[in-house]
Amino acid sequence: MNKRFVALFFPHLKTDWLAIRRPELRDSPLTLSAKEKNRVIITAANRAAEKEGLGPGMVVADARAIVPTLTVMDDRADRAFKLLRGLGEWGIRFTPLAAVDGDDGLILDVSGVPHLWGGEEPYLKEILRRLRTAGYDVRGAMADTMLAAWAIARFKKGYPIIAPGKQAEALAPLPAAALRLEPETTERLQQLGLTTIAKFMSIPRGALRRRFGPDLLQRLDKALGYEEETLEPIHPVELFAERLPCLEPIQTRTGIEIALQRLLNMLCQRLQEEGKGLRTATFRGYRLDGKVQEIAISTTRATQQASHLFALFEIKLGTIEPDLGIELFVLEAPKVEDAGPAQVTLWSGSSGLEDTGLAALLDRFVGKFGAGAIRRYLPEERYWPERSIRESTDLREEPQTAWRTDRTRPIHLLPHPEPIQVTAPIPDYPPMLFRYKGVLHRTSRADGPERIEREWWIDQGPHRDYYSVEDEEGRRYWLFRSGHYRDGDSPEWFIHGFFA
Repeated sequence: MNKRFVALFFPHLKTDWLAIRRPELRDSPLTLSAKEKNRVIITAANRAAEKEGLGPGMVVADARAIVPTLTVMDDRADRAFKLLRGLGEWGIRFTPLAAVDGDDGLILDVSGVPHLWGGEEPYLKEILRRLRTAGYDVRGAMADTMLAAWAIARFKKGYPIIAPGKQAEALAPLPAAALRLEPETTERLQQLGLTTIAKFMSIPRGALRRRFGPDLLQRLDKALGYEEETLEPIHPVELFAERLPCLEPIQTRTGIEIALQRLLNMLCQRLQEEGKGLRTATFRGYRLDGKVQEIAISTTRATQQASHLFALFEIKLGTIEPDLGIELFVLEAPKVEDAGPAQVTLWSGSSGLEDTGLAALLDRFVGKFGAGAIRRYLPEERYWPERSIRESTDLREEPQTAWRTDRTRPIHLLPHPEPIQVTAPIPDYPPMLFRYKGVLHRTSRADGPERIEREWWIDQGPHRDYYSVEDEEGRRYWLFRSGHYRDGDSPEWFIHGFFA
């Protein structure tokens, strides 16, 4: 399949954006400004300001002298990038590969896409029509290479679609600046009378390299397709993803559900064919107004069951607002894992963590109550209590060591020990009283101490003496003293967990 690219050029990007927000500015001279070396200069101008002779680089004071009614607004260095990124995300409805191109353009990789719109001409016309309807002054072109499309969009008048393999003929009459050369190189070419690409395209490569360096040849090769350019898309294309364009905008929940089911069936079919299972998925809806509605799910184990995935998405479908309608649905699976075929059960009974019903139940809980509602922990061979466990996101993961059962441990371990105030009779005795979060607890029985030394190869500090204590109301706690009583200094006490 031949590569095809669309270049979009926004000559008045930032002022168009302001005019969309404030329509009264559209037909009056408008510029943006920024400070540069103790001067305030123009960084962008709309069409009305350009007709008055104003443009980027001009000092604002001089511009006001020429046009007293000029509107000047502050510019921001990142404004163009943010605007182009937003427009690029909007353009994903036309192709999954959209990239920001400098401060005034976008590049779309449209290989194999235009036939969905009836061909290249209606495809490009539809993109430009929508952008112009939104209020942007935009020009576009299509060619086999990114650089050729960029040059045609900015320097060529007339039909903007270059037939496959015809970029050399299209570039020939254009100025040397159409190759995005360095200003110094462009100026030297003009001084030698090489004002168009045709005048130096046929010069021997060795002569061009000696006179202008390798950059000119590299640019020429990229424009003609002899050297490939890389595209950095706004959103990397996921290996497992499905798209569903809509002939008519979808505004109802029923329509959204039908689209989701179709995408899940297509995606799960691919996953089954390749022996993969889904762990995370994102469902996006691209609205007519350019906004994107998005919901995401995750699973505790790799799955290929479309019905189960639909049930997880269904919990969040109510958050999607179609507004005027959704014209494109995209389902992506950024995280997949190997998944073998499901084993047929020969008899009924629980299969523990291998039970797919348990995984489905946990996924429903997580979808309804949030990712932090349910956690699975595995043991670690560590001394320090808070380091002796780790969180696992996979039900199939096996522990590398057994749970320690020779010592009593609380069911609920605090992620970080919390300080308490205690009254202890003598060193090495458990506290008679302790106060935690303003509540006084009287100890009725206690076990300990159990000394746990700090892991010196990780950090330095005092050891801990742990006590299991029970208060007068029968509630049990895991407390510890940090260090010894020395020279009249009282060591700190902490609470670290709760027993059942």
